Order: sequence, then structure tokens, then C-alpha cells
Amino acid sequence: MNAVKPQQVRLKDVAELASTSTKTASRVINGDPRVAEETRVRILAAVRELGYRPDPTARSLRKGTDDTLGVVIDSIADPFFANMTGTIERLAIARGLRVMIASTGRDPRLETTVVDDLLARRVAGLIVAPAATGYGHLAHAACPVLFVDRRPEGFDGETVLVDDNEGARQAVTHLAAQGHRRVGYVGGKMDVATTRGRLEGYRDQVRSSALSQEEELVRTGRNTADEGRAATEELLALPEPPTAIFSSNTRCSLGVVAALHACNRTDVALVCFGDFGLADVLQPGVTVIDHDPDAIGRVAAETMFARLAGQPAQEKNVVLPLRLVMRGSGEQPPAVRR
Repeated sequence: MNAVKPQQVRLKDVAELASTSTKTASRVINGDPRVAEETRVRILAAVRELGYRPDPTARSLRKGTDDTLGVVIDSIADPFFANMTGTIERLAIARGLRVMIASTGRDPRLETTVVDDLLARRVAGLIVAPAATGYGHLAHAACPVLFVDRRPEGFDGETVLVDDNEGARQAVTHLAAQGHRRVGYVGGKMDVATTRGRLEGYRDQVRSSALSQEEELVRTGRNTADEGRAATEELLALPEPPTAIFSSNTRCSLGVVAALHACNRTDVALVCFGDFGLADVLQPGVTVIDHDPDAIGRVAAETMFARLAGQPAQEKNVVLPLRLVMRGSGEQPPAVRR
């Protein structure tokens, strides 16, 4: 087949090179998973070889929507959301979709504005890490809406998430098994369900394991590394400091680790909810409850692709498993300080 200039490439050219029909080629390019894998690979190879680019304006006019996914998150600076959106974007681009990412800073009013703006742009689909409290208007949205990381309050929307309560329970159970009786908690603000679920899991397991329930061991409202560091310094300064700490989010964890190293207190056992860069190369390596953002991003993207292809949801909530990754910090016994 003679080379075709990218601006002249038609869907028909892709189908001919891939030895398939234009209808099948269109289904693959539009993200329909109901095509044999061998055929899909062949069509995508033809797309790359020919440099085929769908006409977004024409497709938008035909479909009534743009070929863009809207993704609304807390902050692109957050390591968890940065990795999750990176995965969504990579998979979307492979299917000929663009991604528009907006950060809300967990401001409910800003989130409402951002969501309304994306819907007004006629995005093909919307993926939201919810911070607001009212989502009833999305029940009649013109595009599929998917929530990630936490359930939307007051709205029965399709969600991809993990069991935050169970993850915190795993962390405390593990520390108690090492002999710790005073386990500190460092976590974020209570305005989102993830934070509340993790604190509840911590408290539930502390009671179940007969550990110290003193409120002075709990530090909440810490959403940044600096705040996590300050909270850790406060815990270490107690007359009877904790021998172990559970950090409930990645932002806090960065500060907790920094404080323990700066104070030469790496003998304090540590389990963090969520992994982060270099956690495995520190001494000791940081034990984590693996809250894998790539897995959540992948399942969220694949779920959205299925909805765009017209496939109905099989269940409202997809709960991904968590696993404890032992690297050393969470396996230390209580230190004896003289």
C-alpha cells in the first residue's frame, strides 16, 4: 500500500491495511472492547503506521460529545492522584481519547464548578474523586460518570475504590503482632470518607487488640508533608511517646518519615497507607498498605471504556484488594528507650 499523508488518512485506509471492515476499525478506535484481541492489535498497528487521527470536530458533531475524558481530582501534586491520572491518561490516549484533568483542592464549591464546566464541554465521560456532598444532578448527566477512591456522599454512583477501614485494621493488627501497645495515628482532615474510614479502622482495631486508646496518640487534620512532620514531632515529644505510628495518607507519610529520620527515631515502627517513591530504599524500608494508584487508574479507565461502548455496570462498587508490603519499618519490636 502506498504511503498516505497523515492529513489524508481515512478510516477506510486503516481498515484496508488491517484487513478488516471500517465498522470494526471504528469500534476499536472508539474503545469498544468487544473486538477480538488479535484484530484490535492489528487495527491499532495500522493506526500507528498510517498516523491516523480521527477528526475530533466531526466526531463530536456526530456523537454529540467530545472525545475527551474529564478527570477531577484533589490535586495533581498528590503522588497518589498523579500516578492514577497518569495511568488513566496513558490508557485513554491508546484508545484515541484525550484527557482533561482538573484539581479541586477538595473544595466542594470549586468541584461543582469544575464538573459543570466539563459537562458543558460535552466530555465523553467523567471520572471524579468526590469532595462535594451533592451529586443528584449527575443522575441525568449526558455522559457516563464514574467515581474513584471514595464513594460520593448522598448519591449511588458507580465507584472504584479500596476498603479504607480494612486497610487501617491491617496496619494496626500488624503493629500489634510485633508487640506494640502504643500506636500513634497521623491522618488528614475529616472532610472526606477515606480519612474517616481509615481513622475508624484504626480505632476499631486498637480496641479489638486491647491497645492504648489514649486520644493524645491521635493526630488528625494533617494534609501536607509539613503537617505530617509536625504531628510526628508532637507524638515523639509526649511523656510516653508511641512505639509505632500508622500514617493514613501519602502526603502525611512523607513528613512522618522525614521527622523520624531527623529525630534519629527510626526505631519507631511505621506502617503507611499508600506507597511512595523511595519508600523501599530507605533504611529501614517503609512498610506500607499498598493502595495501588495504577490499579485504581487502570480499572477506572477500563470501566469507563466499557460504559462508553454501551456496556451496563455489573455492580455499583468495585472494591480492589489491599496488601501489606513488609519492608522493615513495620516489623520492628517496641524500642526500649533509656
